[in-house]
Amino acid sequence: MASIHVSFTCSSPAAVPSASFSSHQDRHHHTFLFTSFPSSQILYIPFSLSPWRKKSKTALIHDGRPAHVPFPPLRGPHPAGVSLQDAVAQASADSPAEPQAPQEQRPGATVPKNSIWVNPNSPRASRLQQQSSESRYARLGQLSGSLDACGPSEADVTEALAAVLRDKPSEQDAVVVLNNMENPETALLALRWFQEKIRIKKDVILYNVTLKVMRKSRNWDGAEFLLKEMLERGVGPDNVTFSTVISCARVCNLPEKAVQWFERMQEFGCKPDDVTYSAMIDAYGRSGNVDMAMKLYDQARAEKRNLDPVTFSTVIKVYSSSNNFDGALNVYEEMKALGVKPNLITYNTLLDAMGRASRPWQVKTIYREMETNGVLPNRATYAALLRAYGKARYPEDALRIYREMKEKVMELTVVLYNTLLAMCADLGLADEAVEIFEEMKKSPEGCKPDSWTFSSLITIYSCSGQVSEAEGILDEMLAAGFEPNIFVLTSLIQCYGKAKQVDNVERTFDRMLELGITPDDRFCGCLLNVLSQTPKEEVEKVIGCISRANETLGSLAKQLIDEKVADEIFKVKAEELFKNISKEVKKAYCNCLIDLCVNLNMMERACVLLDMALKLEIYSALQSKSSSQWSLHVRSLSLGAALTALHVWMKDLSRALENGEDLPPLLGINTGHGKHRYSEKGLATVFESHLRELNAPFHEAPDKVGWFLTTKVAAKPWLESRSSPNMAAA
Repeated sequence: MASIHVSFTCSSPAAVPSASFSSHQDRHHHTFLFTSFPSSQILYIPFSLSPWRKKSKTALIHDGRPAHVPFPPLRGPHPAGVSLQDAVAQASADSPAEPQAPQEQRPGATVPKNSIWVNPNSPRASRLQQQSSESRYARLGQLSGSLDACGPSEADVTEALAAVLRDKPSEQDAVVVLNNMENPETALLALRWFQEKIRIKKDVILYNVTLKVMRKSRNWDGAEFLLKEMLERGVGPDNVTFSTVISCARVCNLPEKAVQWFERMQEFGCKPDDVTYSAMIDAYGRSGNVDMAMKLYDQARAEKRNLDPVTFSTVIKVYSSSNNFDGALNVYEEMKALGVKPNLITYNTLLDAMGRASRPWQVKTIYREMETNGVLPNRATYAALLRAYGKARYPEDALRIYREMKEKVMELTVVLYNTLLAMCADLGLADEAVEIFEEMKKSPEGCKPDSWTFSSLITIYSCSGQVSEAEGILDEMLAAGFEPNIFVLTSLIQCYGKAKQVDNVERTFDRMLELGITPDDRFCGCLLNVLSQTPKEEVEKVIGCISRANETLGSLAKQLIDEKVADEIFKVKAEELFKNISKEVKKAYCNCLIDLCVNLNMMERACVLLDMALKLEIYSALQSKSSSQWSLHVRSLSLGAALTALHVWMKDLSRALENGEDLPPLLGINTGHGKHRYSEKGLATVFESHLRELNAPFHEAPDKVGWFLTTKVAAKPWLESRSSPNMAAA
């Protein structure tokens, strides 16, 4: 059995007779059951479509008596619906004349408030269903899709609109249709049609929904055109207008346009909302106006605005761009404290920042947090990790990330491959470099080795003096169509110098000049390094190359090996040179020249250079003194410079004793530990051997790696013995 079921809400309780019908009362909600007829369906009709709505505010019951139930006022646009639902009407077996309201419905079926149940078989049912808001909204959504797909001509758009709306569209129809569109061309034509057909009360609303279409399609020209048209027609933009336009500029990667329109908001009495704040912090950051970005960020925080993760990412990037890496970390922590979940962009931005800051330990921590929070890394994540670990010379981590990328079939760029190879070159990881190089050669065409790739491999072989391997890579480089650049030739000269092949050094230098390459400071430093390793009988050949590359440096090298030149004259020439060369190469040059003096057994000239370097602050903080310990710090020096500094320090200690100074309880030498960039054996190993030769009472500290310590009691007699005439020469 089925029944017509009238349901509506009253503003106050009403006296409801119960003798002639069954009723259900729940606070102010009343339901009336009128009659029954065979059907298994119930039709819910919104009260706005009720036949009694306009006639009377009184509901009629079947015996003609009115039940005065005031109707509630309508609450704005309301998607009330007309829907067909299956139901089973259960009548009472004891009271067939008094049918009951349905007690069971299909799972999930609910009775909407303010609705009337009507027989779906009646002619009125289909008419009411066509008039329902839900059905109309669905048809308008389909119309939006049709407009997106139709041709971008006025005729096509008009035909599509007229087929559904005819000539009587409402303003709400226009909003719904435009809001659901995605095609900027047809959306503009649809807007024109609605403007012609409707007497619009609020033009700004139609413009706003059309601007949303421009944003969805990333059509900045269309958005700016509409905004200018609004202003020309005297339609005042509101907050939604500016928010949409500014966010459109943001997604179109046009920060300058976002700034331009943001700065006009006040002109129209508009204030930025949360979306606008987020967009503008991002826009100012991208356009390079860091001060304004940070000002807006502070203002948004003070006003407790809800900023999105992308905005925090921009602020992190702003801080890291100015090398304020602690500030970037603080923003990240503040973001989490505010309950904003970092997204992939946030993590990638922060990983890149910490990588540039050379903080690999923080990179590890952030990456672990990212994994814990379930954010999956993408190619940009792995690239940031590779750069960070490669720059910090964390070979195990860098190679692990590289292998993960290969397992996930992620393509590496030439830059990433070269980052890995440069790390291998610095750390002498020849086998790993060859493996990476072979994998790189199998990559797609856009990722083939370039001149930097070959340069790194040649550098790897050059550091260990593997001439044939370095020359083999050079041949492969030439076959690939690359001419050797200055970095390749510098590495080759270093390789030949380490192998004591001075003739090949000269030949490679001549080849560089033939290629029209001008020697730079780094190249001259390489020649100085070769000179410091060259046998005495062949130093003239290398000095000849240095003179052709840099006449002043060559002249100083000649004076250095000439014992007839007085130390004072040499010192003046050296100071002139070091005052006029770039800061980046001063220490390298000084190390090489002192190494050369030590190799030629010219310790006094080495001491002259060390004294000059200290005065010019090329070296600093080599000695430190406290009440408990005097120390020598040589970990940043080359082997020859470190031995020279030790020689001078011992003289200073002896002089202190002669002057009656009291030594502290401890004396220490800090050489650092591990492989040293200026010594294959490491300074600690070389110093241990040298101190043993000197019979010095220094011993490697078991609890302080890289330190050699002695006590005042042990050092004093040893220093006094060195001051005696027989030991002075030592």
